[in-house]
Amino acid sequence: MKPGLILVATPIGNLGDISARALETLRGADVVVCEDTRVTGKLLRAFGIDVPLLPYNDHNAARQRPKLLSALSGGKSVALVSDAGMPLISDPGYKLVSACVETGIGVTSVPGASAPLMALQLSGLPSDAFAFAGFLPAKSAARRKALAVWAGVPATLLFFETGPRLAGSLADMLAVFGDRPAAVARELTKMFEEVRRGTLGELASFYEVDGPPKGEIVVVVGAPVETPGGAVDLDALLRDALERMSVRDAAAFVAEQAGAPKKTVYARALELAGKGSENGTE
Repeated sequence: MKPGLILVATPIGNLGDISARALETLRGADVVVCEDTRVTGKLLRAFGIDVPLLPYNDHNAARQRPKLLSALSGGKSVALVSDAGMPLISDPGYKLVSACVETGIGVTSVPGASAPLMALQLSGLPSDAFAFAGFLPAKSAARRKALAVWAGVPATLLFFETGPRLAGSLADMLAVFGDRPAAVARELTKMFEEVRRGTLGELASFYEVDGPPKGEIVVVVGAPVETPGGAVDLDALLRDALERMSVRDAAAFVAEQAGAPKKTVYARALELAGKGSENGTE
């Protein structure tokens, strides 16, 4: 096997999903770098692969990176895997790739399963343009602020989420995005794989009553519906902002996030706040 860094996709659920090329790469590597040696160790043992394992995660990456670069510079072959799916998708590793690129070390990828892409496929929502936003903040206020950044993006949006936070996140998405079509996909490729489709309002209500689902979750949200002046999405953003800010501040915040004319947004903010634009007061 050629020396260099190889990014290897591992199964999300079923071991049978791993490719023959991925297995060949893991067998031929000098070392396999992984998030959790317990998780990857089970995978390697299942296929009779005996290769040294080295943990590489958010806690030790800064210490491990120089060692790995030294091994790579010395002609070693290093396979980087995540606990499940494609490496670097909300997993540590991009700094190692960047360092390899900067120093001229070869980097390649053995692609495979990716939960966000599977969720997009199964959601039934448009896939011609999409954006992956990773995990949202845990607190509602910070989450809504983060969602506002994505509100005007003309693409299907993909988010990772946890079971305990799902209902709250869906409610915040409803408040910021409006009632867009959406899907919640969990445990992809596993025994209890499930995809629930509906509007954000319907899904938020369902999980509020049904309780937190188990497993790894991807939330897929449809793109904003194009309306004259983008009124639907602006209204949702403004209503949320007006709960926390003055009319003027809310209008300025939403205009910046949505890329809309400030005067138009301010006039609409006055209307939603119940104050006529004729007096210009707040």
